[in-house]
Amino acid sequence: MADIKWVKICTDLFDDEKIMLIESLPKADTIIVIWIKLLCLAGKQNNNGVLLFNEKIPYNEEMFATIFRKNVNLIRMALKTFERFGMIEIVDKVVTIPNWEKHQNLDKMEQVRQQTRERVAKHREKQKLLASSGNDEEVTECNVTEPLPITQGNAIDKDIDKDKDIYINIYIDVVTHLNEKAGTKYKPTTAKTKSHIKARLDEGFTLEDFKTVIDKKCAEWVGTEFEQYLRPETLFGTKFESYLNAKVVPKKDDAKTFIDEAKTDLDELF
Repeated sequence: MADIKWVKICTDLFDDEKIMLIESLPKADTIIVIWIKLLCLAGKQNNNGVLLFNEKIPYNEEMFATIFRKNVNLIRMALKTFERFGMIEIVDKVVTIPNWEKHQNLDKMEQVRQQTRERVAKHREKQKLLASSGNDEEVTECNVTEPLPITQGNAIDKDIDKDKDIYINIYIDVVTHLNEKAGTKYKPTTAKTKSHIKARLDEGFTLEDFKTVIDKKCAEWVGTEFEQYLRPETLFGTKFESYLNAKVVPKKDDAKTFIDEAKTDLDELF
């Protein structure tokens, strides 16, 4: 399968709690570099996130160490960490990246924007045709006696105005709920906050989904070192859907246990 020249990496990568936990480990920078190299290799192979050297041979730890130019013990530690966090799955000794195709395909938002651009272009073309026939008596009479029929194209502005009214109320409800639960003082009028909320609304999420995410992450993070991430750009970013569907875990014990185990494993490797 032909390779691709780029992979998508979310701008809030380092706000992901898995990456934050990895950053607390020894050799954290190297482990994160190995993760990015895995993503690049998967993109180069363009095989739906399945990492195979060829049709019969899967990549093993020694092969990863060679092509990534890293110590094999660090590769072993990194793969173990990624597997525990669900970042990779190892099936019949084959390393795979779950949901690869979903994460690397064109965003639904970009599809919506493209459809909007096409509708606007059609509407403008229709306006040009009407303007060019300004001397036509039938068209003039129509323009005087009755308005043009509302189409999907010329209704865009009205739809946007309605959406804005709806969004204003949702911005207020979402940010108010966050402030009440997390003890913060974010404003619903901040452009960055509104953009994150609107992006999720455009993907089909609801006010109740926002409240659920806020409740879950507050239950997990309040009183822990992650409380600082109870903020709009983290909660309502591209990890929103995973937060929504995640099970609530104990605030600190599980993370601390994993980190302690990982440090012990690393000590044993070296």
